[in-house]
Amino acid sequence: IKSIQEAARNGSWDGKRPVWPMIILRTPKGWTGPEEFEGKKMEGTWRSHQVPLSGVKNNPEHLAELEEWMRSYNIDELFNADGSPTDLVLAANPDDVELTMSGTPYANGGKLMKPLDLPDFREMAVPVVERATEKVESTRKLGELMREAYRRNPDNFRLFCPDEANSNRIGAVFEVSDRTWMEEVTADDEKLSRNGRVMEVLSEHLTHGWLEAYNLTGRHGLFATYEAFAMVSASQTIQHSKWLQEANELDWRAEIPSLNILVSSTAWRNDHNGFSHQGPGMLQLLLNMGTGIGRAYLPPDANSLLAVSDRCFRSTNYVNLIVQDKQPQPQWLTMDEAIDHLEKGASVWEWAGNEDEFGPGDPTIVMACAGDIPTMETVAAAEIIKKKLPGMKVRVVNVIDLMSLRRPKDHPHGMSETYFRELFTDEVDVIFAFHGYPGGVHQLMHGRPDQDRFRARGFIEQGTTTTPFDMVVKNKISRYHLVMDAINNAKSLPKGAEDLKKWCQSQLDRHEDYIREHLEDMPEVRNWKLGEL
Repeated sequence: IKSIQEAARNGSWDGKRPVWPMIILRTPKGWTGPEEFEGKKMEGTWRSHQVPLSGVKNNPEHLAELEEWMRSYNIDELFNADGSPTDLVLAANPDDVELTMSGTPYANGGKLMKPLDLPDFREMAVPVVERATEKVESTRKLGELMREAYRRNPDNFRLFCPDEANSNRIGAVFEVSDRTWMEEVTADDEKLSRNGRVMEVLSEHLTHGWLEAYNLTGRHGLFATYEAFAMVSASQTIQHSKWLQEANELDWRAEIPSLNILVSSTAWRNDHNGFSHQGPGMLQLLLNMGTGIGRAYLPPDANSLLAVSDRCFRSTNYVNLIVQDKQPQPQWLTMDEAIDHLEKGASVWEWAGNEDEFGPGDPTIVMACAGDIPTMETVAAAEIIKKKLPGMKVRVVNVIDLMSLRRPKDHPHGMSETYFRELFTDEVDVIFAFHGYPGGVHQLMHGRPDQDRFRARGFIEQGTTTTPFDMVVKNKISRYHLVMDAINNAKSLPKGAEDLKKWCQSQLDRHEDYIREHLEDMPEVRNWKLGEL
């Protein structure tokens, strides 16, 4: 083993995968336990995985068998009368505590952690001169940020991805690193080398587990996957969060880099792959995570994604979930606006509503949104109301830090009651378009003022291979559904409300006919730009 390691490190390795020496010890299941009990074989059978002696409290024979079993380990040879280990045991311990399993700094990786050297993400900003007039693949900007992180941190930053880096538009990392590959490299291979630092194989379990180990030994990274398939390794995410929650209770545990997860190719834009690829379950999982650990971000565009990513990469002891699709999407915020938006967690997008045309006082309806596609549908719905029902006073609220919706006593990111009331008022009905399952909104709103006034729209498990807009139509979160929801839930209505509802329904009917004839969305949806209704 030392010869193999030395050859790899001094450059004399011929590149062929070495055959590692290995000792395999095969033992019977339940070895050293009772071989048989009450006429049934125990050792080497499934019974040894259960409770071999279940009646020790009430059955003397069971208790005697347990005592014989425990004494068979010759405890007196291993421990002194005061419970300390005997010299026989201590003789095997190394003198250097860092060579012990519990004393090695890799078992407390935060001691080895170095802060990331990150570029100024502001210099990567997407220019936003006119809102939502140009579309950008937002995750490409994250790829650029990680490319620079690779350059600046050659030994403590990696991307872990189940064969989807290019698909999720974060392939800029390949400009500075190959994929890690220990097998033979052939002429038709691309970006594979033993010096590569991008960890990419088609296994969510493996890549997620690699990142966990990388974090636990004090190093930084990102696990990126299709949204639906984050659930393949979800149990690992949960167990890691539980470990972090318990580690926070131990003073001697040094903090480690956060487990950062990007879910892209999301439910709303996997129309081409079909129902199997459509599911926001990971977001719901984060809502149930321990409040000291879970963080969930839904950046609506590229600049907000850069701000969120910088925050996540610099954090420790969290599970950070970033939800952002890879397809071209409208760009809403300048970089300064995106940073301010993230700091607040949620804010009123005054330019998307029309309150300034009415003066002081509450709006007729609040239209809230969280997630890139729900945001686009909400802004488009507000624009329809502004143009076709100008007598209705509309406020648009966007949420980027999902946990900010919780009460401060329920989550560290929870916004104050005063700010919550400032955004959502005390009694005006709220139409909330949400990336995840609608029930998640009501879960977040628990304990907030008059929480029943929040009407949530989200993913309701309606999917297939179809057009992008048809996905939001099937799940009743389209701009036309949101306009009708606003009309149905407003406490007062101006003239023209009924006509607008009928128009929205006619648009939905037209949509159904159009996609069947043309196999694509209607032009006014497909080519939508803010201000061109």
